[in-house]
Amino acid sequence: MSALKVENVSKIFPAANKSAAVQALQNVSLDVNTNEFVSILGHSGCGKTTLLNLIAGFEKPSSGRIECAGKEVKEPGAERAMVFQDYALFPWLTVRDNIAFGLNLKKMDSGLINQKVEHFANLVGLGAFVESYPHQLSGGMRQRVSIARALAVDPTVLLMDEPFAALDAQNRAMMQQEMIRILAEESKTVVLVTHSIEESINLSDVIIVMTRRPGRVKEIIRVPEPRRMVEDTPSYLEVRKKIRDLISDEHDLSDIA
Repeated sequence: MSALKVENVSKIFPAANKSAAVQALQNVSLDVNTNEFVSILGHSGCGKTTLLNLIAGFEKPSSGRIECAGKEVKEPGAERAMVFQDYALFPWLTVRDNIAFGLNLKKMDSGLINQKVEHFANLVGLGAFVESYPHQLSGGMRQRVSIARALAVDPTVLLMDEPFAALDAQNRAMMQQEMIRILAEESKTVVLVTHSIEESINLSDVIIVMTRRPGRVKEIIRVPEPRRMVEDTPSYLEVRKKIRDLISDEHDLSDIA
């Protein structure tokens, strides 16, 4: 069953001088199934984040249509929750109140809010830190709070914009393993934007490789053993080489991890 449909979506950012207008995306179509983890991979400037912002409802497409849970996306909505690279936590709120933020907006019963906060804080391993403030947490812990806050509102689709890019290599690898564990406990449809080939292979069911601007879907790759691929094995190296070759065709590997 489809959780998200993107149909022939293009995005042009206008300018006062029409010749300076930028076409970020051109005729992008994709279909994301329920509980599928999809990574979008490509060079800087290929429109990955623009596509995620269109799905989130932060921007409107110049043409085409986006549907989530069978409804056209026209604005932000609780069925699409975003996890940002820079955490986007409220520094004046505790971990508890950050996780509860979206639940309070939905005017849920306070008892149910407390139950959900406890569940998702424990899910991301922060049950002992619910009264802490963001400045008291490490970068990885702050990103876990951001993930818990997004999951707490029970979105149809979880959107992730390079959520681990600001972390060092060790913490990034740890957070990838944490995502695998979390998604094993909380089935969820995820769309991830990343620069990292390895991250996309480690986490995804499906990898979408984009062309350079204007971004188009170059190829859709299904990972043979989602979240069970072992690095440096022949099957892993084959998928990795295929992705690198696709990106190499775009002439520059300098911004791909």
